[in-house]
Amino acid sequence: MISFEECAQILDEIADAMPYKLYRNLNGGISIVPDCKYHPVAKRNDLYILGEYRRDLIGNSIVFYYGSIARVYGNLPRDAFRKKMEHILRHEVRHHNEYLAGTDDLGLWDDQQILKYLEENRG
Repeated sequence: MISFEECAQILDEIADAMPYKLYRNLNGGISIVPDCKYHPVAKRNDLYILGEYRRDLIGNSIVFYYGSIARVYGNLPRDAFRKKMEHILRHEVRHHNEYLAGTDDLGLWDDQQILKYLEENRG
């Protein structure tokens, strides 16, 4: 199991390796919290939020939920875990950049995934 500290270090390494210009106007930065967060439509606490792009009074930020990530990917080997973390960060950075560009294609895709989950978990 990757510890919280190791996960945060992996996230820092991935974030530092990405082009800095992708983070323009991400004034709230990137953070990781120990929480596990369930999606509001989760039927049996089986739909986790791994990371999210936030826009609020404080600014634009990306938050990673270590508890969720550990439950979903915690038993992966380190290299596979790192790839999942990179995928999550790229996903959230794309949300940020699409917001700056005035589009929300990824948000629409996310919504389609939730609808698919709901279809598969009726009842």
